Amino acid sequence: MIDKQSPIPIYHQLEEKIKQLIETGELNPGDILPSEREYAEQFQISRMTVRQAINNLVNERFLYRIKGKGTFVMEHKMEQPLRELTSFTEDMKARGLQPSNRLIHFEILPASAELAEKLGIKEHGPVYEIKRIRLAEDIPMALERTYISANLVPGLTEDIVKDSLYAYVERVLQLKIKGGTQMIEASISNEEERGYLEIEEADPILLMQRISLLEDGRPFEVVKSSYRADRYKFIIDLQR
Repeated sequence: MIDKQSPIPIYHQLEEKIKQLIETGELNPGDILPSEREYAEQFQISRMTVRQAINNLVNERFLYRIKGKGTFVMEHKMEQPLRELTSFTEDMKARGLQPSNRLIHFEILPASAELAEKLGIKEHGPVYEIKRIRLAEDIPMALERTYISANLVPGLTEDIVKDSLYAYVERVLQLKIKGGTQMIEASISNEEERGYLEIEEADPILLMQRISLLEDGRPFEVVKSSYRADRYKFIIDLQR
């Protein structure tokens, strides 16, 4: 209930009540909220107070609006700590989510000069080009483009990359993946990303580029990924 005698502002009490409903699962991602009028009548408060609470929750990314339809609960964002190198499959399983891949493209191409330099191979050397949609519980999370030297990782097939590439490299080929360098930047989605990630025009995305290394220092892969900014965030632990 709303305590009108409390020193805590009424709009803040309503914010906390809605947050609690989301946290307890009484309001789920995608659910539509009651209207401002319904909230105002339920708690005997002004619609302006309700609007302030809703606006604050929209700004905090707990809710989102669709013009002409209403206000909805935002999807939970996946969190990926940037402390160690893990595959998408490992990352989702660690969260108790069911990961899956949708393979879009798989072929062997001659490496460009830029790609050859990053992979430490000769220009025009054979590389796998793998394009996949990464999903969690059948929800598109990222469009991923991976490039790997075909000489370093022989025998790669479509069936393998539909499962877990890292598991094949480490368990079958006995190559130890040590770590890598990762760069992240914000961007606006393009037409291809919108189509595969099921997002709207000009929706923001997180662009990630990673070069992964084997234990002996050899570059193993170059990965370029486009993550949905509304469903994914990266966490960095800092120490002093």
